[in-house]
Amino acid sequence: MNIELVTVAVDEKEILRNLLEKYDYEFSQYDQRDVNHLGLYGYDYLDYYWTEEGRHAFFIKVDGKLAGFVMINTFREIEEKTNYTVAEFFVMHKYRGQGVGRYAAFHVFDSFHGKWQLKRHPKNLGSVHFWNKIIYEYTGGTFVYRPGHPDALYDDGSYGDVFIFESPGKAPQERG
Repeated sequence: MNIELVTVAVDEKEILRNLLEKYDYEFSQYDQRDVNHLGLYGYDYLDYYWTEEGRHAFFIKVDGKLAGFVMINTFREIEEKTNYTVAEFFVMHKYRGQGVGRYAAFHVFDSFHGKWQLKRHPKNLGSVHFWNKIIYEYTGGTFVYRPGHPDALYDDGSYGDVFIFESPGKAPQERG
């Protein structure tokens, strides 16, 4: 299986928008969001990924096929000083449990050296288990965990759990 992260070009924005709808549909079971009058969830910040510094969007591809996406930015969830935030992270069902998400997360962390924040919804148990494992493995257990942080609010009123950790900024090919 060949896994790669590919920068989303501006002319591929609609592809990412389509994947975001699938992601938001799945996530709506946790944050209880409704669709808009067009039957879409929408993603208010999508255009900014090509017009603002500090925003990066990547497709996750497996054997050349779309398998998900990763979006990062520099906007903090909580007031702790960090360099990067995982804004959105999505692996399609077909590719879960095969190391695709691990590869994508490690690759992004290795590619952007600095201090990270990651927020997760406490009711999304798949995400809870995934990020517990990934962040522990990536950092060797050296991270800060802020459960139910009041500044990390979701649409349903849940307080998000926030991880703070450092990335050594290794080149992705250096990691085994």
